[in-house]
Amino acid sequence: MRDWQPFLGLPLWVWLFVFPTLLALVCLWQGPRAARVLRPIWRLLDSIYKASGVVAACFMVLILALIIGQMVARWASLTFPGSTEYAGYAMAATSFFALAYTLTQGAHIRVSIFLNMNQHTKFWLDALAMLIAALTATYFARYAIKTNIMSEMLNDRTQGQDFVPEWLLTFFAMFANSPSTWAEMWAKTGAGWVYTPVWLPQLPMSVGTVLLAVAIWDYLLRLLCLGKSQIHQEAVE
Repeated sequence: MRDWQPFLGLPLWVWLFVFPTLLALVCLWQGPRAARVLRPIWRLLDSIYKASGVVAACFMVLILALIIGQMVARWASLTFPGSTEYAGYAMAATSFFALAYTLTQGAHIRVSIFLNMNQHTKFWLDALAMLIAALTATYFARYAIKTNIMSEMLNDRTQGQDFVPEWLLTFFAMFANSPSTWAEMWAKTGAGWVYTPVWLPQLPMSVGTVLLAVAIWDYLLRLLCLGKSQIHQEAVE
C-alpha cells in the first residue's frame, strides 16, 4: 500500500500534496485578490460541509431508530438480526460525516496556548498547524480510500448477522465503473439479500476523511488570504 499511482500524467502525491501547498503559497502572496477569486468556491464548500452535518445528524437519528427497534423486537419476542452491526455502522457514519462540519464550527479541540502569545506569532503558528493537519488528513483520506478498494478486491464480508439487498451494492458499484457496464451490472443483480461487504460501511469513512482534508485545506487558504482564522467557535450561553 505504498504505491502512488500516476494520475493524469503525474504521481498522485503531487496532486494531493504539492499542488495544494503551492496554492496556499499563492494565497499567502496574493491575499485579498485570491480571496475574491475563491469566494464562490468557499460558498459552495460551506454548503457541502453543512450537508455533511445534516447527513451525520440523520445517521444519529437512525441510531435512535435502531435502538427503539431493538426494544420493540425484544418486547414482542422477535429477532432483529444485525441490529447491533447496523447501529455500529450508523455510529461510524455519524462520526466521519460530522468531521468537516464540526471543524468549520470550531467544535474540534484546539490547543491555543501558543496562539495567544501575540498576533504575529498566532498567524504563523496557526498556519503551520493547519498545514501539518492538512497534510496528515490528506494522507489519512488517501489510505481510507485505499482500504475501501482493498476490501472490495478481497471481497471481505461482515462476520455479523447483518444483510443488505443486492441492488444497494450495485447502486454504489455504479460510481466505480464505466457507464457502459451499468446495464450489465443491473442485469446480473438479484432480488435477494447478501452478507454485508465490508467496503459498504467503510464508505462513510472514506467520504468523511476526504471532506475533512478538503475542509482543512480550505480553511488554511482562507487564513492565508484573509490574515486571520475563519474558524470561530460558537458561543454557548
